[in-house]
Amino acid sequence: MRIPFVLAAALIASIGAGGGGAAQTYPQRTVKFILPFGPASGTDITARLVSERLSARWGKPVVIENRPGGDGLVAINAFISANDDHTLLWVPVGTFAVHPFDKEKLPYDADRDLIPVANVSTLFLALSAPTSLGVNTFREFFELVRANPGKYNAAAANGNADFLMSGFLKNNNLDMAKVPYRDIMQGPNDLSENRIQLLSSSLAIVTPLYQAGRIKILAVTGRQRAGSVPDVPTVREAGYPALEMESIGGIFGPRGMPLATREQIAADVRAAVASDPSIATKLQSTGQVVDVRGPMEFAAGIKELQTQLAGIAKVLGLKAAQ
Repeated sequence: MRIPFVLAAALIASIGAGGGGAAQTYPQRTVKFILPFGPASGTDITARLVSERLSARWGKPVVIENRPGGDGLVAINAFISANDDHTLLWVPVGTFAVHPFDKEKLPYDADRDLIPVANVSTLFLALSAPTSLGVNTFREFFELVRANPGKYNAAAANGNADFLMSGFLKNNNLDMAKVPYRDIMQGPNDLSENRIQLLSSSLAIVTPLYQAGRIKILAVTGRQRAGSVPDVPTVREAGYPALEMESIGGIFGPRGMPLATREQIAADVRAAVASDPSIATKLQSTGQVVDVRGPMEFAAGIKELQTQLAGIAKVLGLKAAQ
């Protein structure tokens, strides 16, 4: 009778482990986060802050690998090629959500290859102008450009910031020359020198020149004001709700990663962030706000952004790559 009892106990234990064992034992070795931006970017700062706390929580090393370039494709390809559940992608959704509309052919399938694990933060996008232009609100800027077609220049960071700006200009018949940048980090300085008159970018890269009084942040595109620049209105408050866009970002796993594992990672991220209040303060200084969501909530947020971008693509006459 002892043997069947032992076997039965082992069977019950194995069944229990099968329901969530993968999640309970993750990670078993070093975890790597691949990022599409270089060191000191907002995404890099966030990933390093959280990974430090995760490493302490997990008892395993967590490393960051910066793979900038190719509008995010370098990092995405490296992540997919790894095909490893301990190699994760940390990326703002706007970086890849526009790929179907600005790439002729995609080397990956986002729905298949980028599996939502945890949203970590919401990034603020900002619409900025030179202080020397003499406008104090986005409405004043809008009216100035409408009264002077072809006179002013605009620029935007790649991804949803560029899409949002381009769609708005076209939808409102605003004639501005678009200035391309290989490195958008040059944009704020050109803006301050009045070489361009509108910049659509992350809030983080324009904040220093805003604080120096050289540029004017006319509005942020989120649903709430940014804590780092509380006097700057949202686009809805400024009277342009069509420019509202939530720019979310976080962690993705490889195809086939079990939901239980993803939920456990998300729970650990939430606990790691909650354990250190300074993380929220530090993210605020980079134009972000803590916004931890589990895999299902993250997936819903991604879908919402993709739907909004598809609507903008229709305005711009763009079709999704097959």
